[in-house]
Amino acid sequence: MTSARDEILAAVRAALDGVEPAGPLPPPPTVRPVDDLVGLFVERVEDYRAVVTRCAADEVAATVAAALAGGSAVVPSGLGIEVPGSVVDPSTGSGHRDGLSATDLDGIDAVVTAARVGIAETGTIVLDHAEDQGRRAISLVPDLHVCVVRADQVVADVPDAVALLDPARALTWISGPSATSDIELDRVEGVHGPRTLHVVLVE
Repeated sequence: MTSARDEILAAVRAALDGVEPAGPLPPPPTVRPVDDLVGLFVERVEDYRAVVTRCAADEVAATVAAALAGGSAVVPSGLGIEVPGSVVDPSTGSGHRDGLSATDLDGIDAVVTAARVGIAETGTIVLDHAEDQGRRAISLVPDLHVCVVRADQVVADVPDAVALLDPARALTWISGPSATSDIELDRVEGVHGPRTLHVVLVE
């Protein structure tokens, strides 16, 4: 008695009868050496239409100031970088008590935060909203996000990043400026978050 499985396999064999093989498989993609993680991270972040500025540790404050171009900024209380004229959001982490309101944040040009980890393979930055990153709202409302990432925070891939993250914390995964597209695939930026992402990579 012929089973349903046998009937399906017979139909597949009949359909493939006389079909020429597709040929040799293409070579696997080139894998970058581990010591080029930072270069790959920069390349992938820029692929998302974000701006990347590389600088030394003693140039961070000046680089951030240049990225802000004189605009107003909000910073988390634990940032640890001097940003003249900025407004400090008193709330930390995912909490919202005593923090600036959405209306207040909407009137500010930019936010400056640190990051928890950068992922080279995907060009993604992850915030876990520690004191140097602040609560989620301040990284979503202003139109420009200046994010400071240290080279030693860059890991190879998502599993490496997940191993460093606390799943009990609120996490924000950022791959370029906020963007979406309509049914005709017209790209619109800034709908769900900052229109511009400027990464300051500290080496």
